[in-house]
Amino acid sequence: MTSFHRYLAEEVAVDHAAGLVPRREALHRLTLLGLAAPAAGALLAAWETGGENATASAATGSGTATVTAVTATATTVPPDGAPPAGPSPLPTEEIIFSGAETGVTLRGTWAAPAQPRGAVLVIHENRGLTDHIRSVAGRLAADGYCALAVDLLSREGGTASFEDPAQATAALGAISPERLASDMKAALGELERGAPGKRLGVTGFCFGGAMTWLLLASDEPRLSAAVPFYGPLPDDADLSGSRAAVLAIYAERDDRVNATRDEAKTALERAGLEHELVTFPGVDHAFFNDTGPRYDAGAAAEAYRRVLDWFGRHLA
Repeated sequence: MTSFHRYLAEEVAVDHAAGLVPRREALHRLTLLGLAAPAAGALLAAWETGGENATASAATGSGTATVTAVTATATTVPPDGAPPAGPSPLPTEEIIFSGAETGVTLRGTWAAPAQPRGAVLVIHENRGLTDHIRSVAGRLAADGYCALAVDLLSREGGTASFEDPAQATAALGAISPERLASDMKAALGELERGAPGKRLGVTGFCFGGAMTWLLLASDEPRLSAAVPFYGPLPDDADLSGSRAAVLAIYAERDDRVNATRDEAKTALERAGLEHELVTFPGVDHAFFNDTGPRYDAGAAAEAYRRVLDWFGRHLA
């Protein structure tokens, strides 16, 4: 089991332990991810009876003093009717472009301002390219950045070809890190064509945060800035092939991902990359997703402000 595959399986267990996913649905999702019934049941039981605390213990360490804690400027608003962070999105369009290998075509959602300041690759969560991620691309375009939200399930027919979101998650878990990195690099090439001469950045959420770290660890020198949202660092990540300035965003209650925070700090320092690690207090994994149950409007607004500030410093 790869680190990304393990991350997807644990995410199901965490959602179940938090009461967001019924046990039967959790078992269904874990089975699709390739876990046998006994292993799936054991994983759910572990998180029901302290798996989260065990991860929390692993997250404590000597590097936490370098992590910035921020205070959101607004209170949490329930998802129903809560405003998304950022401006109203510009219109987006669906595009098809070439992958790195001959005959491979990839899909994505494109949005562009009239006078771009830079260009940003947007990487989706573990359910594939959704309307929420399309909206993020549109919002970045409204703030002056060409944005491409890549569909990492393109070779499987695209996210829209999966009727069950759990099947989309399982399909993502079956893709090798090498192929994921190749498709993200091809998407950067498409960004270069759509925004010639502009500096390139990347941001991703949850699974997409992990993919952002993977891209940084894949000898990709074209990136000038990266913002992974609550994404776990890949095993043995070497970031020395990157030149990007990294703003890593974490959620205080997201113990599972926070367990890799000190490793991320060490990897960034070893690579000599400019970086800042920011932890938002009192919020959980996926707090930026305004369509999900963990959305926190205040933290999302502050996080988006910080993203724009980071891109403004390193892309514009």
